[in-house]
Amino acid sequence: MPTAEQLSLTDEESRLLQLGLMEWCGPARCTEEFAVAMGFDSAQDVSRRGMSIRSALADKESLDPMDWARALLATELAFASDVVGSGYEWSTTTGWADDVTLRLLRSAQLKLIRTVAPLVGRELGTRLTPHVEVLRAGGAPPPRPAW
Repeated sequence: MPTAEQLSLTDEESRLLQLGLMEWCGPARCTEEFAVAMGFDSAQDVSRRGMSIRSALADKESLDPMDWARALLATELAFASDVVGSGYEWSTTTGWADDVTLRLLRSAQLKLIRTVAPLVGRELGTRLTPHVEVLRAGGAPPPRPAW
């Protein structure tokens, strides 16, 4: 179970994840379905487990990969979504400007991807064979992204 330091997260990036989790106890309003999609058991679990993850981040403790995924997804959704997250109000409620948040979020995403990506298709839901509908219709798969 890696710590933020072992994943090369800066103190600012760690603080961003803490703020993202904290938004779910305030302006962000989670639905049961979004809670489960973010890897939590329920909307109530977002607050309960979110507090535990925030404390671990603040204390520079290790987190298991699923908790890193929960922190990242909760932050991404709180920042970007005006429907269920903080969205437009993010800078008002956190004190962090959108441009600073986005720069730090992108940096944290790059540092966490190797830890959290293996969970997709397992703990973070299921994944169908890519482009199965296109292939069934007799079409060729779309080109792969350059990255």
